[in-house]
Amino acid sequence: MLTKIALVAAVILPLWNIPLIMKIIRRKSSKDISLAWALGVWVCLLAMFPAGIASSDIVWKTFNIANIVLFSGVVVTTLLFRETKQ
Repeated sequence: MLTKIALVAAVILPLWNIPLIMKIIRRKSSKDISLAWALGVWVCLLAMFPAGIASSDIVWKTFNIANIVLFSGVVVTTLLFRETKQ
């Protein structure tokens, strides 16, 4: 039962990235998102990804896949909607 609950949480937790992506798209700006933060988190997720894929733990593996996909969306959206100073 604990594994099932954790598996559901592993899928739901990364879904919280969707409102952030939608907020950036709606405002057409990512000026309130730190580029260093977004890229720092993304690099750390990339570094953890091979261990997540190799793991036999379904919760860890699922969380890694869902998190890397959805947080990559945050990074791409942040970069696309980054305002450049003219």
